[in-house]
Amino acid sequence: MRTNIDLDDQLVAEALSYADVRTKKDLVHLALREFVARHRRRDVRELVGTVGIRPDYDHKALRAGEA
Repeated sequence: MRTNIDLDDQLVAEALSYADVRTKKDLVHLALREFVARHRRRDVRELVGTVGIRPDYDHKALRAGEA
């Protein structure tokens, strides 16, 4: 879909310095993919009460590599 948009040149330049893309078009596509992916992920708060934790679960032992 062809669309004309007015972008902030400084913001685009800064984003290009962080992203591994060369064109503004690729940058916009990357931003849209990341935006959609972020919104597709379930909010952790939605998981409250849906998963049980085993009574013998020991997070400290896992951290120490004892498990």
